[in-house]
Amino acid sequence: MGSGVFAPSLQTLQQENSRLKRAVEELSVLNDLARAIGSSFNSQEIMQTIIRRSLRAMGAEQGVITLVDRKEDQPMVTLVRTMVSSHDKHQFHFNQALLGWMQLNKKPLTINDPTNDDRFRGIRWEEQIHSLLCVPMIVKSELTGVLTVYNKKGGGGFTDDDQRLLAIIAAQSAQIVENARLYEEQQEYIKMQEQVALAAKIQAELLPREFPKIANYEITGKNIPAQVVGGDYFDFVAMDGGRWSICLGDVSGKGLPASLLMANTQATLRSQTLLATTAKQSIERANILLYRSTGPDKFVTLFYGILDPVHHRLSYCNAGHENPILVRSAGGIQRLGTGGLVLGIMESVSYEEETVLLEPGDVLVLYSDGITESMNTSQEQFGDDRLMSLVKDSRTDSGPGILDTVMKAAKEHAGKEPQADDMTVVVVKRIS
Repeated sequence: MGSGVFAPSLQTLQQENSRLKRAVEELSVLNDLARAIGSSFNSQEIMQTIIRRSLRAMGAEQGVITLVDRKEDQPMVTLVRTMVSSHDKHQFHFNQALLGWMQLNKKPLTINDPTNDDRFRGIRWEEQIHSLLCVPMIVKSELTGVLTVYNKKGGGGFTDDDQRLLAIIAAQSAQIVENARLYEEQQEYIKMQEQVALAAKIQAELLPREFPKIANYEITGKNIPAQVVGGDYFDFVAMDGGRWSICLGDVSGKGLPASLLMANTQATLRSQTLLATTAKQSIERANILLYRSTGPDKFVTLFYGILDPVHHRLSYCNAGHENPILVRSAGGIQRLGTGGLVLGIMESVSYEEETVLLEPGDVLVLYSDGITESMNTSQEQFGDDRLMSLVKDSRTDSGPGILDTVMKAAKEHAGKEPQADDMTVVVVKRIS
């Protein structure tokens, strides 16, 4: 057989051998990568491993994985950016134009001459970027991230084989990265739920565990937060001379921020109770303290009363709260609205105080707007009139009985409509 026939066959075998060698190397890269990231749930560690293996396989200087937000209103917002470099040089910034291109095309992109690439005409690239290879990370047909490597070592450009291998790496890694991210989100959610549950426990302990036991009076209260924690607050604090402070407040907002302001309000009011001042003075001082310790968007509505059970007098100051309902034994109704502005809006505010006498059979009901604004499926509120009529009709019941009647009626009115606001009721009844 002549040399002219043998030479092409040898060249073909050499090419095939080279192709098989590269395939084995690629399989080795993919197998090593799968073992390295398959058992981890740390997304940062996984992404850094992917980038390091990619840099080694591509012979590139720097790599980055950019995870994107898949919300419809923000399709290209970067959530996570993990970069690894094989040198100590300046880290490149992932170009937003690349992310937009990848969002539209969802296919690999090789750029070996960024400045003169017609697909990105007008885009300003960093001077140190000479070449780049960008591939999509796709899960269930959606772009979840982008894997990019920069600057082929040796000055050459990225090849078709580089693009194919990096695309396979991205395809095999996308689901693992997504699973790790979802796992971390789940763990954060569980941790947050535990913290919220602890906050709810602490908040519940801040509210009165026992109600005042006062001769000739029945005093009770109940709070049902709309969320796990809430911003409504009620309290009973013993004062000198057998008097009791009785208050009910509603802080702005809901959830954890409101619960923190609620705790601050309770501490502020209790400190004023210890000073044995009048209702007016207590509210004025509490307003100054809350104004100085809260932001301009935070405020508190509060009813603060001091009950003298010996002389059956209730001195009160209402700081912008729902006017409590005082139902007389004969059925007459009085609203307790004397006071002033909500707490925390302005530092220098003057408040007024009023004193009412409580006769046998009189019932005082304090409540938050979560009761009257309880909404049914027809978007109809429970309302003040319904509440006043309910209290009037049940005035001969016990204090706890009246409270249960109010809470039950507001809940039944809402029906299947979810509770939108905290619901709090305090009942003070003079029984003799």
